[in-house]
Amino acid sequence: MADFIGSVWWMIVSLGVLVTFHEFGHYWVARRCGVKVLRFSVGFGKPLWSRRGRNGTEFAVAALPLGGYVKMLDEREAEVPAGERMAAFNNKNVWQRLAIVAAGPAANLLLCIALLWAMFVVGNRDYSATVGQAGGMAASAGFASGDRILDVDGRAVATWAEAGMALTTAAMDRSDARVRVRDRQDNERTRVLPLSTLPAGFDEHGVAAQAGLAWQFQIQPARLDSVLEGSAASGVLQPGDLILAIDGQAVASAGQVAPLVQQLGRRGGPGMIEVERSGQRLALEVTPRQASDGKGPWLLGTGFASGRPAYDALRQYGPLAALPAALRETGKLAGDSLGMMRRMLTGHASVKNISGPITIARVANASAERGVDWFLYFLALLSLSLCIINLLPIPVLDGGHLLYYLIELVKGSPLSERVMAAGQYVGLALLAGLMGLAFYNDILGLVLR
Repeated sequence: MADFIGSVWWMIVSLGVLVTFHEFGHYWVARRCGVKVLRFSVGFGKPLWSRRGRNGTEFAVAALPLGGYVKMLDEREAEVPAGERMAAFNNKNVWQRLAIVAAGPAANLLLCIALLWAMFVVGNRDYSATVGQAGGMAASAGFASGDRILDVDGRAVATWAEAGMALTTAAMDRSDARVRVRDRQDNERTRVLPLSTLPAGFDEHGVAAQAGLAWQFQIQPARLDSVLEGSAASGVLQPGDLILAIDGQAVASAGQVAPLVQQLGRRGGPGMIEVERSGQRLALEVTPRQASDGKGPWLLGTGFASGRPAYDALRQYGPLAALPAALRETGKLAGDSLGMMRRMLTGHASVKNISGPITIARVANASAERGVDWFLYFLALLSLSLCIINLLPIPVLDGGHLLYYLIELVKGSPLSERVMAAGQYVGLALLAGLMGLAFYNDILGLVLR
């Protein structure tokens, strides 16, 4: 219940901030161009709060917090008194109308840069792109535990998320990835990961794992947190022991313990478990026990500490250096977003990547729980997405209106009301289809969790 309330709250906060900036962009440029703004609304539906400014604009917060709008004086929507006709939007020249419409997405782009700047000043904590375990194709390609990934296909990466995105891009393009790493001996090497051999329909959200890579922060050390009284390990193993080997087979993580215990149990008899205790390496004899019905798994009666390790990567800059860093990050995120859209249109990426408000709410809550730096990053990414989506040449969206005005510039006269109305219907149908797909993916994601 707490997660649900938190998700709803942070979604409202996120959309409220982004929509306010988007609509303020339209409002500010409209006022600079001499257009009379009738209403500035954050949200749709019945106003919960409103007040009127000195310039006559009604500022309102409405009940449905999934968008907003700026209502301008326009002769196409209502009769305009003769004395105010020059303040109507439709009577402004095409360049002014272009500027007013483009100002919303531009405000979101500027907000994205500002949020990333703030994130870099605060400091963005994350995990490094360090390999914890390598198996499958990654092991065959030469990857080993401790390899620190420096770049993928020439794209520098500082964190595991950046490395994962670069590997996913290569996999979607059905190409092999050239990965430059620094190994434990501090030597730089280039390894080729044959991602083109991944089967059709691979999981785009788990490319690194399917390639056999597990990140270092995902590898939980096999350090005991508890020993059950009266169990097979009771009196032999102790909390704090770090398991190093079971029956002669090395243990690098807690995830390896259970399968090795099953092997030892099926073999029968006692086995040697090597542990590190207070700086000493000890070899202890333990015999796993099976459930009383003789059908369950073999157990030692031990537990491991849960939770992820501390972050080992930090991206932080001074106020001046943070600005170019924010610009670079914005460019990289924009390239990734546009690349994903292109791949979905060409069939190289799944349309399951389209998400709706349910996913936004869940990610907003998770980001807020991770800290202010992660919430700033989430807001920046969402603001950039809002900018890009609004610039799509779909009637109803800002991009559709920009397309109309560009056509007007070329042909020298506005499009007919009939053509524009037909375009609005097409735009509504496309938008409804996209929203339906986003909701479907959201619901499917909840069902499959």
